[in-house]
Amino acid sequence: MVCYPRCSGRFSDEHGFLKPNDERALQLMNKCAECVMFEFHEIVLSYGQSDEFSFVLRPSTTLFSRRASKLMTTIVSYFSSMYVYQWRGFFGEKPMIYPPTFDGRVILYPTVETLRDYLSWRQADCHINNLYNTCFWCLVKSGQTAEAAEARLSGTSSSDKNEILFSEFTINYNDLPEIFKKGSILTWQDVEEMVMKRCRTKDDETVMERPVQRSRKTVVTLHVDVIGDDFWREHPDITEGY
Repeated sequence: MVCYPRCSGRFSDEHGFLKPNDERALQLMNKCAECVMFEFHEIVLSYGQSDEFSFVLRPSTTLFSRRASKLMTTIVSYFSSMYVYQWRGFFGEKPMIYPPTFDGRVILYPTVETLRDYLSWRQADCHINNLYNTCFWCLVKSGQTAEAAEARLSGTSSSDKNEILFSEFTINYNDLPEIFKKGSILTWQDVEEMVMKRCRTKDDETVMERPVQRSRKTVVTLHVDVIGDDFWREHPDITEGY
């Protein structure tokens, strides 16, 4: 399932999002996706970049009796609510001028291969757009008009854009944060933690607390490659049931 906003350009402009990337906004989107996964445990993976998030459910899911309309409306509604609810945690006292609106669609991918192709496409799109936007906003911030920047970048290759960034702005694209270049992958992972457990002694039944190690599943956020095989070899549970 894909969740994306309506009129995201206007929303980001009117709320003064930093260009080309506002890490506060990206981390807010990640937090919303994390909340969605904790609410709907059937989601095994989420992938987000820019202003969109994709949620992957197993083919065997019975959530909402597999009704596409129910899946879409409920998940999008919860994501939208979390965006408003979590806003201050990332933007502080900066007011939300008006609430965002998110849309969505449900897509069936019958095989692991088609699912991986889809996620690879989204991550490749993340890189292509980020490289372009980084160049574009460097040119604009250097004094060029938006029209002049677009004309300068028209027809340029990836290597051309990398050269512009390095030679004119001393920016090595490879050194930029991975969240900008690869997007965010959220998945479930077992973690070990120490918790305090109340117990009674055998002799006098005195209540005491002692540390106990336990394992639990939680959502982790990664900024890694999903196009190659390494990620899928390290997380075989994601594709169980395909």
